[in-house]
Amino acid sequence: MNINQVKKFCLSFPGVTERESGHPSNLLSFSVGDKKFTYFKTSEPERWRFSFRVTPERFLELTDMPGVKPARYMARFHWVTIVNVNAFDSDYLKELIDWSYKKSLSRLPKRVQSEITA
Repeated sequence: MNINQVKKFCLSFPGVTERESGHPSNLLSFSVGDKKFTYFKTSEPERWRFSFRVTPERFLELTDMPGVKPARYMARFHWVTIVNVNAFDSDYLKELIDWSYKKSLSRLPKRVQSEITA
């Protein structure tokens, strides 16, 4: 998957909003409700590095892989960063993004969850 395909996939989930924040964070984030589930870094030196939340077990597995590292400032919450999404397996990436979306959705109030999934 390339960057545009990842963006399109993230936007395909119900209730997702895309938000670009400028300096100092320089992020293009995707959220459900007010819960962020993925983001791209939009400035150098880490331009287009892609981050998302994973399970603690997957965190250990993924950070042992080349091209994947703990997400800066978010690693304590089990977020990882993929340096180059083009070089990552597409099906596995979709599975990981899907889990991150569902995790963020589950953290919203039940009423909001039902409105989004209806």
